[in-house]
Amino acid sequence: MIVHPNAKINIGLNITGLLPNGYHSIETVFYPVNVYDHLKIEPIPNAAENQFVVKGLSIDGKPENNLVIKAWQLLRDEYKIAPVKIFLEKNIPMGAGLGGGSSDAAFMLKTLNDLFQLDIDREKLKHLAAKLGADCPFFIDNQPVFAQGKGDEFHPLKLSLKNFYLVLVKPDIHIATANAYAETVPKKPEFPLQELVKKPIEEWKYFIKNDFEESIFKRYPLIAEIKQKLYETGAVYASMSGSGSAVYGIFYDRPVRNGYFDNYFFSIVPLS
Repeated sequence: MIVHPNAKINIGLNITGLLPNGYHSIETVFYPVNVYDHLKIEPIPNAAENQFVVKGLSIDGKPENNLVIKAWQLLRDEYKIAPVKIFLEKNIPMGAGLGGGSSDAAFMLKTLNDLFQLDIDREKLKHLAAKLGADCPFFIDNQPVFAQGKGDEFHPLKLSLKNFYLVLVKPDIHIATANAYAETVPKKPEFPLQELVKKPIEEWKYFIKNDFEESIFKRYPLIAEIKQKLYETGAVYASMSGSGSAVYGIFYDRPVRNGYFDNYFFSIVPLS
């Protein structure tokens, strides 16, 4: 079975406080975008262990710590599924704030559910996905949501960016999420984000912010420069996604690639 895990962007990100468990509370909007990894899963009868092949962009860490393997382990422990052959082509960069690893894990759960005919309902799949990461359950339904808590409390959101284009740019900078949080000061937003996204997109740049940008832009001025360059090339809204380091711009029309971006990961896709 072949599936295509997609990326997401954060539209706005407010760090609103600290939770009793030590995590930060946030509010943000997750929006799925058409940038894909490719994941192929095949049964291998009588095998003692998984086979795991990765191509494309590099992945940090040991294979056994990859979230697709952890997703298989979750289902093996509860449903006694057999080993599989996994082929993963990485096109979504890591350390970008695009949720690529989480998406791979969620799609792995969904595909194993179909492959082994486990009949796990969507709510149970979301519960399992939550064990792998706060944003993993988002990719089960893969629809725009307003997210709260530590980014794992989802509320459906009527938001469509259809007919717009998205430009994604990622410099060769990896930002550890824990470090990014350590340099922020939680505060209550002046206006509710779920109301701000209802404003015309032309007004978003005046109201919708990513709280990570202030400290990260100071540490990595290049990321701030990329955001400004996206505005200069015609973006109606631009922002860092999550804790970065990817920056995106939303355009009315498909933009012409600017030579400035030639040294970075760069993608132009239609939004849906």
